[in-house]
Amino acid sequence: MKADLNLVNLKVHTGERLVEAGISVQDGKIISVAKPPNLPEADETIDCGGLLAIPGPIDVHVHLRDMELSYKEDFYTGTCAAACGGFTTVLDMPNTKPLTDSPERLVEKMERARRMVIVNVGFYAIPPLDEKAVRELASKGAVAFKVNLCRQWTEWDTDSQENLVEAFRMVSDTGRPVAVHAEEGAMVREAEDRLRSSGRSGVLDYVDAHPERAEFRAVRRVIQASINSGVRLHVCHVSTAWALEAVSKAKRFGVPVSCEVTPHHLFLTSRDLEKLGVKAVTDPPLRTDVDVEALWRGLRTGLVDVVASDHAPHAEWEKTGSVWEVSPGVPGLETTLPLMLDAVNRGLVDLDVVVRALCVRPAEVFGLRGKGRIQPGFDADVVLVDMDRWWKVDPTEFHSKAKYSPFEGWRLMGFPVKTIVNGVVVAEEREVVAEPGSGRVVVGGG
Repeated sequence: MKADLNLVNLKVHTGERLVEAGISVQDGKIISVAKPPNLPEADETIDCGGLLAIPGPIDVHVHLRDMELSYKEDFYTGTCAAACGGFTTVLDMPNTKPLTDSPERLVEKMERARRMVIVNVGFYAIPPLDEKAVRELASKGAVAFKVNLCRQWTEWDTDSQENLVEAFRMVSDTGRPVAVHAEEGAMVREAEDRLRSSGRSGVLDYVDAHPERAEFRAVRRVIQASINSGVRLHVCHVSTAWALEAVSKAKRFGVPVSCEVTPHHLFLTSRDLEKLGVKAVTDPPLRTDVDVEALWRGLRTGLVDVVASDHAPHAEWEKTGSVWEVSPGVPGLETTLPLMLDAVNRGLVDLDVVVRALCVRPAEVFGLRGKGRIQPGFDADVVLVDMDRWWKVDPTEFHSKAKYSPFEGWRLMGFPVKTIVNGVVVAEEREVVAEPGSGRVVVGGG
């Protein structure tokens, strides 16, 4: 059997171990991982010059915007940013305009995305009140459901534990996970109102408006709702040591819960927020050194399942002004993998851990069949990395429409050189080489 493509002269991280091997691809699938003499003949062979090949990283927390928010980002610019940042699959959040809260809206987004994306894209949905609609959203291909306790998007009043359990039960019946932004909304709103009325408006006041106990209580509450409903729970962007300990305790008791951390919560603290100002305002906000160390420890031990960017692009004018009016969020698709590769080079974390958190576990947690590993039968989503390449973060060169970053000026060692999606090179040396629509829409249910 003749392959379409052979990648040779590589170090390959299969998702389990590092080997010297080549990769053969046919019809968008990996058909062999072996020494070159044992690879089949191919129509095309690429000598990779000793680069590292890792399974295509998966970003499970991305806001691609589009639709009425296309001025912030659209499916094409967002997936170009993903490809050049070394992501082969991204999962898009549902707080778009209009919201992804019905089967019709989900299908509309899928059809639009198919014409524009250059990497694989899956979609979250917001659980509606109607149980039939929840089931239909899953059957149409929603990879997961999302609930935000801090800024409610759904018709459900999630301040009520009874309502939260019922929403989770409906999702549980579909077999999909539910991802949660876990901050107690009422607590955050009360703190913000109090601070604003007293005239406080500094960036650290924003941190005070999102107290650590708001995240801790919310995480405990959604864990209990998971226990009562049977849903698989994924806790988004954990930022505090307290919240991570609550997840750890739940895991020890066998609760089906996973969690993610973001690079900005791993690499930055509230001290950086003072220097960076409102452009680094995120939900949840940057935390303390103690919290950061707890997140790193959780990542190294496997307590943290996933590293996700929470790519949240905004227009420049939306990142200026009062801390109470600024739009929270930072772009992250083009910096996440380089930051984590640099962490490997600096000895902060092992390569095995990075591959697990960016490739293997995202695929497992969200049921993405055929992704997350370099093995025969898996999709040919592969990223070639130069671990010795320096790169300076320059937001003016981002492919995202959001031309700002809290990591501006950072020099990072470790660079995604070539991004291959379904056996096709889509980005090389941070240049897009694929046409809009070359990516695929992926569905849940694995």
